[in-house]
Amino acid sequence: MSLTFDNILNFRDVGKTVNDYMGRKLVREGVLYRSARPDDASPADRRKLRDEVGLKTVIDLRSKTEHLKQAQKRQADLRVPALLQSNAALAEPVQIPGLRYREVKVTGRRFERFLLSQLSWWNYFKLIFLFIIGYRMQAVSILGREVMLPRGLVGLGLITMDESGPEIAEALRTFIEPSSLPVLVHCTQGKDRTGLIIALTLMVLKVQIPAIQHDYLLSQKGLEAEREGRLEEIRELGLTPEWGDCPRDFVRKVEAHVSFKYGGIDGYLDSIEFGSSERQRLIEVLGA
Repeated sequence: MSLTFDNILNFRDVGKTVNDYMGRKLVREGVLYRSARPDDASPADRRKLRDEVGLKTVIDLRSKTEHLKQAQKRQADLRVPALLQSNAALAEPVQIPGLRYREVKVTGRRFERFLLSQLSWWNYFKLIFLFIIGYRMQAVSILGREVMLPRGLVGLGLITMDESGPEIAEALRTFIEPSSLPVLVHCTQGKDRTGLIIALTLMVLKVQIPAIQHDYLLSQKGLEAEREGRLEEIRELGLTPEWGDCPRDFVRKVEAHVSFKYGGIDGYLDSIEFGSSERQRLIEVLGA
């Protein structure tokens, strides 16, 4: 089933993507989807997700800052009569009625503490001061410029693996909960945090790295329609335009990190307490 949407970018069926690439069925189709944020889904988009896709669960990997920024944008749009008339989605609730939503802040408190620990004392106190007086985005941009930017997008993904184990395990457990499928996983762009969760899932399913990489790199084209708007958001975080792209070595670096630091995917998942019985259940529900 091939679906197009009015206002949901970077949407795809992970199983179909992998199976088409490999030329054989390795992953169940029609149960695991990924996309960019679906907040602005049109009424037609919502009907497709609910009635054609049969979606049951949405896993939202975004941070509190991202949620607040999106809510502020929506409130501003609601005050513009022309936008209300031209964008029917604004009249709808953000969450689609009838679907189950699970917010998993994959860059959680331990991850945040790690980033803060990398700041100089001056920048740390400056960041705290900006938060206190309500300049959240300016505070976050200090982390962007001083900590995230030097490590790069791939490096940040590896830090996420090391520092966000409980959150990653929570996302994976959602896949195996009764009645959770079909499920949609998304962050803001549906590219890196989403890509990390999907990559780890496919590794459990023994999907070959080139196929996982193929799925990840599709986000480059999948996000092209709103690239300029996304770059503006990226710059607000103190980051450079490269953060809007898909590094070609992202998946291979993740796989190498898993192998060298943890001895393989099973070792990594053991370290975050997503045990062998849960991994077997994941294979049963998502394997072809």
